[in-house]
Amino acid sequence: MKKLSVFLVFLLSIGLLAACAGKETASGTPEKKELTIGATSGPYSDMVNKAIKPILEKKGYKVKVVEFSDYIQPNLALANGDLDANLFQHKIYMENFAKEHHLDLSEVIIVPTAPMGIYSKKFKSLDEIKDGSEIAIPNDPTNLARALLILQDKKLIKLDPSVNPLTVSEKDIKENVKHLKFKPIEAGQLPRTVESVDLAAVPGNFALAAKMNLMDALALENMPDDYRNRIVVNTKDLNKPFVKDMKEAVESKEFEEVIDKEFKGFGKPKWMLERKQQQ
Repeated sequence: MKKLSVFLVFLLSIGLLAACAGKETASGTPEKKELTIGATSGPYSDMVNKAIKPILEKKGYKVKVVEFSDYIQPNLALANGDLDANLFQHKIYMENFAKEHHLDLSEVIIVPTAPMGIYSKKFKSLDEIKDGSEIAIPNDPTNLARALLILQDKKLIKLDPSVNPLTVSEKDIKENVKHLKFKPIEAGQLPRTVESVDLAAVPGNFALAAKMNLMDALALENMPDDYRNRIVVNTKDLNKPFVKDMKEAVESKEFEEVIDKEFKGFGKPKWMLERKQQQ
């Protein structure tokens, strides 16, 4: 009996050690189960709270969401370890910011993003736009290019086909069908101009922050994935289990169901649309 007891204790010890080992990564370090995710206040912090956090919690994570009111701090906080991931930026911004600040950042997955829209209080459709109408457009290069691409998609202007569509500007307009008059404005101020100009090209995040309805736009952007927001992490963390679990959370049907219900008008990334076509 004494030998049997010793043997059972030995087996129990082996089992406990195996269980503990199962909670470690392949490198032997404890698997991270407490996550801090940063996002800008508004639709993207809402997206983390409503569509991502609940799924991660089901996977056993404890998730803290930190909201930011600017586009500088989320990447700096990520780089210095205060955040494990953030959600607020598109590819071009991420790459430029990382280069300027000597950071090593990588995207995990692209998420549905609020598109830029053409809004008007004077016209109910694009067909009603009068010759010589004034349109407020963003004065920063990235958002300006997006606004011009919407106008070209809707056949209101024609751009030089040889120009990079991500860096196109007013000087690249080759044909202005309605002789639109362009009024460059700081992007964050564009929602206010809807009342005073004929048309305004308003980025989705600023439209939502101003309590505008995306579905009220005369036209919504068919944005390239480079302009869609993505979950971003430090490159050194890219292959860690928590990153894999965040990606799986966004790829889940549960995530898409929340998007369809709570984030109407948000443009879905290419991977999500292709998955839909395959179903």
